Order: sequence, then C-alpha cells, then structure tokens
Amino acid sequence: MNEPGRPTPPQKLILMGRVTGAFGVRGDVKLESWTEPRDRIFRYQPWILRAPNGAERELRGARGRDTGKHVIATLPGCEDRDAAEALRGTEVWVPREVLPPPAPGEYYWVDLEGLKVVTTEGVALGEVSHLLSTGANDVMVVRGERERMLPFVQPDYVRSVDFDSGTITVDWDPDF
Repeated sequence: MNEPGRPTPPQKLILMGRVTGAFGVRGDVKLESWTEPRDRIFRYQPWILRAPNGAERELRGARGRDTGKHVIATLPGCEDRDAAEALRGTEVWVPREVLPPPAPGEYYWVDLEGLKVVTTEGVALGEVSHLLSTGANDVMVVRGERERMLPFVQPDYVRSVDFDSGTITVDWDPDF
C-alpha cells in the first residue's frame, strides 16, 4: 500500500501481441499472439492497447479463438470493419501481475530488468537494461560504466538470480 501523497509506482507491462488487421465485417480483428498456445492471450486481462501513436487505453472482455491460420479477437466497442482496421498495429500489453508465476529456473524478462549484475568475484558490471533473443540464446544487455551483452545461459554464465537482493551473479570477465 502506498503512503498518502506518494505516486503509485508504474505497473510493469508485458507485450503479448499485436493487431495485424480486420477479420470479416463485424469488427473482429486478427492478432499476432506471442503466448503459447496462441489463444492463451485471452486468459490475461485487462489488456492495455497501445496504438502506433502511443495512445493507450485499457480493455476488458476480449474474446477470441485460434483458427489455425489466425488468432481472431472480438473486442468490446469494435463494431465494424472500419473500427477493426483502425486498430491495425495496436500492441496488446498486459500487467505483469496477471501472469502465472514462472516455473523454477525460468524468468519473465521484465522481472530481470533493473537488477544489479555482479561477477562471481564481486565486481559490479551495472544493471540489466533489457534482454533480447538471438535465436541461439537470450542475451542480457547490462549498462554500467559501459554497455555489455552477456549470454543468459545458466549455469555457464549466469550463476544465480536473487530477487531478494536484486542481484544477478555472473561468471564473466569484467574486461570483456
């Protein structure tokens, strides 16, 4: 609970999908969903819709299905093809707290962002700015006195993740 007069901390949001266009004439939209399976995106609501121009709005009550070729969504207030087409490029974000806890040894990237990164010898390298996928493995972008890209490979490079202390310990040469 926040103290009176203190601003509410911003909620962590996770990008879950994107509207790719209209489907049919009744206002349904086609979604690119990054959940597994793809139609699981409908379990995580409310959605924060972020338009290409940056405008955001909260949406509750999205329904849909995976047709095999597309994920089709019916959105409250989207009544016709023109309204659906106007949503093209809109991103679907969800609050982190609506997602289930990750399995042991797995992490949501958003939970790692901002953690301090130190070597096994105690040398501070900086903080996790963000992560990216290279196909071969995930990579942590660590910003400190300079930017480093460290493979997020356990236990080879990432030895431990400690949320209580806010620290990721890595086996990494600080000169590299």
